[in-house]
Amino acid sequence: MKIYNTLTRQKEEFVPITAGEAKIYACGPTVYNYIHIGNARPICVFDVLRRYMEYRGMKVTFVQNFTDVDDKIIRKANEENSDYLTVSQRYIEEYKTDAEGLNVRPATIHPLATESMDEIIQMVSALIEKGYAYPTDNGDVYFRTKKDDHYGKLSHQPLEDLEAGARIAVGEVKEDAMDFALWKAAKEGEPSWVSPWGNGRPGWHIECSAMAKRYLGETIDIHCGGQDLIFPHHENEVAQSECCNGAPFAHYWMHNGYINVDNRKMSKSLGNFFTVRDVAAQFGYEPVRYLMVASHYRSPINYGVEVIEQCKAGLERLYNCRDNLEFLLKNAPEGEKEGEKEIRRRFSGHQDHFIEAMEDDLNTADALSALFDLARDINSSLNAQTAPSRELCAYALDLFNELAGVLGLLYNKKEELVDEEIEALIARRNEARKNKDWATADQIRDELKARHIVLEDTPQGVKWKIEE
Repeated sequence: MKIYNTLTRQKEEFVPITAGEAKIYACGPTVYNYIHIGNARPICVFDVLRRYMEYRGMKVTFVQNFTDVDDKIIRKANEENSDYLTVSQRYIEEYKTDAEGLNVRPATIHPLATESMDEIIQMVSALIEKGYAYPTDNGDVYFRTKKDDHYGKLSHQPLEDLEAGARIAVGEVKEDAMDFALWKAAKEGEPSWVSPWGNGRPGWHIECSAMAKRYLGETIDIHCGGQDLIFPHHENEVAQSECCNGAPFAHYWMHNGYINVDNRKMSKSLGNFFTVRDVAAQFGYEPVRYLMVASHYRSPINYGVEVIEQCKAGLERLYNCRDNLEFLLKNAPEGEKEGEKEIRRRFSGHQDHFIEAMEDDLNTADALSALFDLARDINSSLNAQTAPSRELCAYALDLFNELAGVLGLLYNKKEELVDEEIEALIARRNEARKNKDWATADQIRDELKARHIVLEDTPQGVKWKIEE
């Protein structure tokens, strides 16, 4: 598999540290509000990365943190006359609701910053001992960026360019404007922890370095997140981790592109800011998931009503293919027929194209195209008129579900109770038609139609689907 590595700015063959295993760290949300559609992209994209690697037989340890103490969380708690733990725990649960709706699997480990204080303090202490960090008289601790000769290597920005935008904020006592906080001295009314430099709490960047080291080791295979995190967050992670550990932090860095709304940057001030919960309430969660995998992860995405409606239409075509296959399988005769081996080989070719796309820097756009090609081939090759065998239908259905599952799509099942009820009504209609009771048969069809259930009479029986 080839991965575009932000560190080297080129595609590289993925060679794991341990054969057959992948250690992945993904930056998770700061939990002070519902996640927005921009947050949904890395969550969905790197869920697909994990799914694909497991599909190819790798053991994946996937760590995604929650930043559960932060200025924004404290501000939210103050606004609510609450406390940071109440706020962070509430929005961790809300995150889980949205992640489940998006069919994002829970990480192997979801560490919390507040549960990693010992590791954070140990790392800051080691950086001070090595001369890469310094405490100030007021209890803050800063990282010396100019002591790290490789600072800027991830964002590919010369130090002088970074310096031009650096400022020392009011209340900061730094040796250099480029230095960043590893530990912040406690302020009145804020949560704090005991440390050798006085009570305080960690800076944002050190949390991820400490948690990645704790759960994955000093060097990990892949670190991933949104493009907006390259600088300063990931740049600072690289600096503090490598200076502390004396080892490479991550061999591969993957970053997804931005999401625009109606071709404009998403912003609360522009009134085009959407949470995943808002969008899901109107369109459902799965069209959002589809949107995130329909483009290459490094390309920008444009969100809008017309775009999400196209996603819904694409999903409907895929669901129709699966529904047709399930219907055919239920009524198919046993025993493979002549020519079906060739059809299998053709279907297998679409699987090859799917894998080829995913091997090329997780190209989900081309992989989704391969899934649609498979759907078209299934629709044209297998139908009630050709009466395909049970073996061929089962093979096609398994393959179709397998590839859709790698992308995390087609996870909404019809309610079994509804299925049974509809099947019972169809059986009553069939009996009425058999007895030439056309009035009852038409009444049942109209009743189903009123519930958006459309019937289609085929040589293999009655097929039904739900239309919105």
